[in-house]
Amino acid sequence: MPASIPAVDVPPQPWNGRFDGDGAEHRRWWQAVTPYQGNPATGAAPKPAVLLGFCSDEGVRRNKGRTGAAAAPAALRAALGPLAFHLDRPVADAGDVVVAGNDLEAGQARTGKAVTAMLDGGHLTAVLGGGHETAFASYLGVAGSAAVQGGRRLGVLNLDAHFDLRDEEPSSGTPFLQMARAEAAAGRDFRYAVVGISEPNNTRTLFDTAKKLGVRYLLDEDCGAERVRDFVAGFLADIDVLYLTIDLDVLPAAVAPGVSAPAAYGVPLAVISAVCRQVARSGKLLHLDVAELNPGFDIDGRTAKVAARLVETLLR
Repeated sequence: MPASIPAVDVPPQPWNGRFDGDGAEHRRWWQAVTPYQGNPATGAAPKPAVLLGFCSDEGVRRNKGRTGAAAAPAALRAALGPLAFHLDRPVADAGDVVVAGNDLEAGQARTGKAVTAMLDGGHLTAVLGGGHETAFASYLGVAGSAAVQGGRRLGVLNLDAHFDLRDEEPSSGTPFLQMARAEAAAGRDFRYAVVGISEPNNTRTLFDTAKKLGVRYLLDEDCGAERVRDFVAGFLADIDVLYLTIDLDVLPAAVAPGVSAPAAYGVPLAVISAVCRQVARSGKLLHLDVAELNPGFDIDGRTAKVAARLVETLLR
């Protein structure tokens, strides 16, 4: 790998998919995605995108969930590969950061370092998680980037059934409290919003913590299309750059069965997809990630296919 991203453990592997021809009119993702070489972007719009895998189960294990998300980056690439490529921006693959043993913090730090380097190189970055401990790894990269260090107002939008504000050992259940503390230490306001909170799956303590931190949120039962659109628009109006994180357990279990904690209710896929389009069109998206895909519990690759569709929408 190039010296600019020494944090990456596994270099990009060959992509595969259906072959219909070599022409642009036949192109699919597996034919369009190239290995990331560490070169700075030219400044052309839209920004080139870079994918980075974060192979981690440790945060879910610590959070007493169903492990298996470490295999998600490969499953998500496999779901993206055969899709027709309709993007106007080039897409590169930077390979994977692998959490070794139980050293989650080291893996998050290395991922953050890689993300910062790619953001400062002028790219739109997308991390393929991993449990939702992926979020703190992403945050480290975003917070260390020139965009945020330069004083622009960062907003974190989470599509998720859970606040993930637990006050305990770092895990998939703690990343946003970790972010809140890091933002406070940096002298910045913590701007955090969540779409899809499941009231029965978040304790009163978590709601109290959200209130103390000024977290904006919508319950899953309140996520009608118009209300979500207005909620996201209001959040976007108060920030300069956005980090979007998608925990796939925000979706109904019938749509996303392959997660650590399948949703009994969930937010309709059409609503989540509309948020992705809204965010992509805002011009404020700096970084995105997708978390909690667990291929071992998926059915017919259903969750991986949904995740791939959302990534494709966000990179349009």
